[in-house]
Amino acid sequence: VSGAVTPGSLIALMGSSGAGKSTLMAALAYRTPPGTVVQGEILINGNPIGPYMYRLSGFVHQDDLFVGTLTVSEHLHFMAKLKLGRRTAPPSDQELVRELLERTGLGRCARTRIGEVGEGKMLSGGEKKRLAFATELLSEPALLFCDEPTTGLDSYNAQALVATLQQLARRGTAIICTIHQPSSQLFSMFDQVMLLADGRVAFAGKPNDALQFFAKHGYDCPPNYNPAEFLISTLASSPGLEKASQRSTHRLCDLYAVSEAAGQRDVLINLELHMAETGDFRRTDEQHLATATGPWPYATFWLTYRALLTVVRNPTVQYLRFCQKIAIAIMAGLCFAGAIEPTQLGVQAIQGALFILISENTFTPMYSVLSVFPETFPLFMRETKNGLYRPSQYYVANVIAMLPGLILEPVAFVLVVYWLAGLRSTFYAFAMTTLVATLVMNVSTACGCFFSAAFNSMPLAMAYLVPFDYILMITSGVFIHLGTMPIAIRWLPYLSWMMYANEAMSIVQWDGISNITCPIG
Repeated sequence: VSGAVTPGSLIALMGSSGAGKSTLMAALAYRTPPGTVVQGEILINGNPIGPYMYRLSGFVHQDDLFVGTLTVSEHLHFMAKLKLGRRTAPPSDQELVRELLERTGLGRCARTRIGEVGEGKMLSGGEKKRLAFATELLSEPALLFCDEPTTGLDSYNAQALVATLQQLARRGTAIICTIHQPSSQLFSMFDQVMLLADGRVAFAGKPNDALQFFAKHGYDCPPNYNPAEFLISTLASSPGLEKASQRSTHRLCDLYAVSEAAGQRDVLINLELHMAETGDFRRTDEQHLATATGPWPYATFWLTYRALLTVVRNPTVQYLRFCQKIAIAIMAGLCFAGAIEPTQLGVQAIQGALFILISENTFTPMYSVLSVFPETFPLFMRETKNGLYRPSQYYVANVIAMLPGLILEPVAFVLVVYWLAGLRSTFYAFAMTTLVATLVMNVSTACGCFFSAAFNSMPLAMAYLVPFDYILMITSGVFIHLGTMPIAIRWLPYLSWMMYANEAMSIVQWDGISNITCPIG
């Protein structure tokens, strides 16, 4: 495959399924999956492509991934902060976002939340696709790659989208799209088309020239027939006639390779290479890559801002969790009311109440965060691959956003259980018990996040987490004297934070008590 892309051109990569459209575009954009081997040269201004392509170019994926709780304007402001770093002042950010909203036709829905499937008011499919374009245009890329941008859109929205691409191309951006069976009107809107078949080029040039080339070699497009559909079906493999279709396809590819159009393409390639300024292009862009992203705290701050907005705008989940916590605390506290006393009968009640304080702040938060990473993993992978932030920044930001709940919930739970059950009534004992419970909940949440990130599905993470929880519980020191465990596994309790929490709370409750009353009879 060979070809040249000039600034300001709108190019469509077309072909049947399996022709190599997406693979070719991924190779051109330096976004091939790990393990993919790319042979040959891909040059931009005479330089081999490299990691700097992530900053030089934009890539609009077929599936649109957004944080649904943000509005259109908030999303663009957030992405401007991460994409442009500190290179632009806030007024410049606002002006850039305002301009992009108008250019992409999103001005009227700037304050509308992006939304998720199943919600009430949310962006339409066409609006989400335009928002994806606006996001990539924030960094003013010289190249824009679009993976089937019209898929899932009706004819009106598809035509409006390609018209927007035409306007962007007229501003000097080179745009390459993979298109699957466009309408005849969409087909004519592209400056150039490249027809692919079995990984080879069957034609590259203007849309009308493609029809003339096929007609010249015996493949006439019927009247009133969609020319794009005709070209793709001609190159596609017919069921039951695979070998004949393959021979016909390779014949067309061979004819194109020796055609006048292919000769003009080779002349253009040589001319572009001759005119390319190979001096400081790559070094200059690498300097831009180094300065575009701000320091570590900068991206972490904006990621935290986005995560906090998500939490604040989903109050129902937080409210229900808090109410559940209080309800469990009331029931548990009432069960222990009147049973807590420094007697032989009260020992079991005290240790049982402490176990409730520990287990509720261990298992509930651990399982509640299992869905966090599987739900956000696709967006996380896309944004980190584009170099917007590091995994460590993402993790820290999400932990900070969860901190209010990680502090408020255990404090409220301990407060209710502690006083209903009648545990040791000193401020020091209450404060230390609350501190231990809060630490337990934070560690348990971190553990749940680990299992969530380690496995790509919630059922799989839960399958491994359940036996791990049994080990935590058995080695907590509540059900068995740890010194009686077999020597081979006697080290396990030292990995259990439930054991440390149980010992800490027990010390607080029993400190200073040297005698307990033993009832007679």
